[in-house]
Amino acid sequence: MDLQLRGKTALVTGGTRGIGRAIVEAFASEGANVAFCARDAAEIAETEAALADSGVKVEGAVLDMGDADGVAAWVDSVAGRFGGLDAVVSNVSALAIPDTAENWEASLRVDLMGTVRLMQAAIPQVRRSDSPSLVAISSVSGREVDFASGPYGTVKSALIAYMAGLAFQLADAGIRANTVSPGNTYFDGGVWQGIESGSPEMFTESLALNPTGRMGTPQEVADVVVFVSSPRASRMTGANVLVDGGLSRGIQF
Repeated sequence: MDLQLRGKTALVTGGTRGIGRAIVEAFASEGANVAFCARDAAEIAETEAALADSGVKVEGAVLDMGDADGVAAWVDSVAGRFGGLDAVVSNVSALAIPDTAENWEASLRVDLMGTVRLMQAAIPQVRRSDSPSLVAISSVSGREVDFASGPYGTVKSALIAYMAGLAFQLADAGIRANTVSPGNTYFDGGVWQGIESGSPEMFTESLALNPTGRMGTPQEVADVVVFVSSPRASRMTGANVLVDGGLSRGIQF
C-alpha cells in the first residue's frame, strides 16, 4: 500500500530511541522528510548519520519539550526550512512512573504541556497542508489501571482526552487528530529492559499478561503511527488506537 507520504514533511519529538526512532525511520522509508528532536546531541548525530542515505531530508535538533519558547521556535523553523508541515507526532515522555511530587511535575511539564505546546505551535503550520495530521503517543496505562497509574498513567489519559478534543475542534479545517496507545514495548535501553534486569519478578508477571506471549517492538508501533498519520487514514480522527497485542481487556465503544 502506498501511504502517499512521499515528499511530505513529518515532525517527531523524541526521535532518537525506541518508538520515536522507529517512527522517524518509518516516515523516511515512506519517502517523507523528517524533522525530529531529542535532548542528547550525540544520539541526534547518530540518527542523522544512520539515515543519511535514506533519500530524504532527516534533521534533528536538541530540544527540551518543557521549554515552551524553544518548542514554538523549533516548529516554526522546521516549517520554514522544510516548506511546511504535514504530520506531527508527539512522542516524548518523561517516563515518570513512581507517585512522587517530582514525577507529577515532570509528567505535566513534559508529557502533557509538551504535547499541548507542540500542537499549538504546529496547528497554524499544518493548516496549509493538504493532508494535515496530529498524533500523540499515549499508552495502555492511560486507558486502564495498571502499575503505572499515578503521574504517568493520569497524564496519558489526559493526552487521549486532549487529542479527542482537538479532533472535534479542527474537523471543519480538515485537520485530523488521533492518539496511538502502545502496550508493553521492549527495546535496548528501554523501560522494560531495565525492569527485566532490575525487577525480574515484575517483568515475568507483566510478560504473562500478554496473550501473545511477548512484548511489542518499536517498529510494530511505528507502522501504526505512520499509517494513522498518512493520507490513507483520511477518515480516522478522534481515535485512540491500541497497539498492545491484546494486553488490555476493556471493550472500546
